[in-house]
Parts: sequence; structure tokens; C-alpha cells
Amino acid sequence: MAVTVRAGAAPLWWAGLVAAAAGAFVPGLTGRRIGLLAGAALFIVTAAVVALARGKRYADLARSASRAGRGDFLQDRAVTVRGWRRGRRWWLLGAFVVAVASSFALPGTGGLLLAGAGAGLWLKAVRIGQRERREDVLYWVRTDWTGRGGGPVGKRVKAHRTTGPEAGDAAPGGARRRRR
Repeated sequence: MAVTVRAGAAPLWWAGLVAAAAGAFVPGLTGRRIGLLAGAALFIVTAAVVALARGKRYADLARSASRAGRGDFLQDRAVTVRGWRRGRRWWLLGAFVVAVASSFALPGTGGLLLAGAGAGLWLKAVRIGQRERREDVLYWVRTDWTGRGGGPVGKRVKAHRTTGPEAGDAAPGGARRRRR
């Protein structure tokens, strides 16, 4: 489950940083200083909002999680990340273009907003990983419940599944498992 949350963090973070850097070279209507200060404030607010959004639903589904059965289809980390990013690549590209274009009004603000969303997703995945380590399990979402474009706590998700911490190719928090 943390893999799905974490899948969007890197593209949003890097697209946001590139858009903010491009915006820093444009004087804009308000000037660079005001734009970048507004962007820094939006970065902090966006990261906090994204990190805390739907936290109660995540906690409720984690509390009611059951052991994964033989009939549960759970997919690898790489497949989940690739599917999430391919399914949203046009949205990510559109968000990047809008962030760069917004630099003509407020330089760097749109890019820092995107980067804040990426940082918030990463923080949420870290929080999920802490819970997974504390409870010594990995949380999973059945792929048939997420559906096309669904999230890890969407309407179709009835419950989370758990496996042992060594199952699959993901570490707690959705990161790649380190091979020794």
C-alpha cells in the first residue's frame, strides 16, 4: 500500500523542482522574491495537507487489516509503480506545464506547489512505513479493489491485507528492498 502512496512522490518532487528552477529565471508580474516566498509558503502548506489527508481512513483500514489469503492478488513494487506512473503521466505532464506557465505571474510558485505535493506523499509513505515496522507487517491492497486509477484508500477498497515484512520486493514504507 505504501508503494502506491510513494509512487507519485518522485515524479511530483522532480517536476516541481524543475518547474521552480525554470520559474526562478523569469521575472514574472510580481517579481522573483515575492513569487519564491509565496512558493515556499505553499510548499510547506501543501506538504502538510497532503501528508495528513485521509489519515483516519488509512488508520481505520490498517486496524481492520486481515492476513492475505491464497486468492488475493498482490503485485510487485515495480509493477505497481510503473502502472501508477503510466496511468497518470499526462496529468503529471499537464501539472508540470501549468507550473511552468504560472511562473509568468508568480515565479517558482507552481513548481514549489508540485514539489510540496511530492514531499507530502513521501512523508505519508514514511508514516505508513513506521506503522509497518512497529506492527512487523507489510500492508497491501488487492489490485482488483484499486481498479483503474484507484488509490490505496479509495471507495472500492474494503480492507487492507497484511503479509510478513519479508514478503515481496518492497521494504516498509514502499521503498525498494535492499538485497544483501
